[in-house]
Amino acid sequence: MALNLKPDQALKLLHELSLGLVRDSNSDAVPDFTIRQLAILLTIYLENPPHTVRGLARKLGVTKPVITRALDAMGKKEIVARRRDEKDRRNVIIQRTVKGSLTVESLGDLVRGKASELGA
Repeated sequence: MALNLKPDQALKLLHELSLGLVRDSNSDAVPDFTIRQLAILLTIYLENPPHTVRGLARKLGVTKPVITRALDAMGKKEIVARRRDEKDRRNVIIQRTVKGSLTVESLGDLVRGKASELGA
């Protein structure tokens, strides 16, 4: 399904989504994420695994420590988990969690709701 949004409509959707995330950040459904954490989260949950720290850093164009800090924060919220790759102990595999899956589903519901409010 393609959306035909004008730039001002797209920005309004982004604004409404941002407001929704800020307002809902006190709930467990959608925690407060930075833009970087959100990009990492959606990459992990929307693209096929496996995901590694090294691969995420390459994809997002940032350093491995940047990914590690974001994963530390998301790990504390139990949104993702990490484990060493048994085939190559240098790699850290990022795993999805049930709580993370529910969070992404709630985020999708929020996006869909905000889009429908705007008539997108």
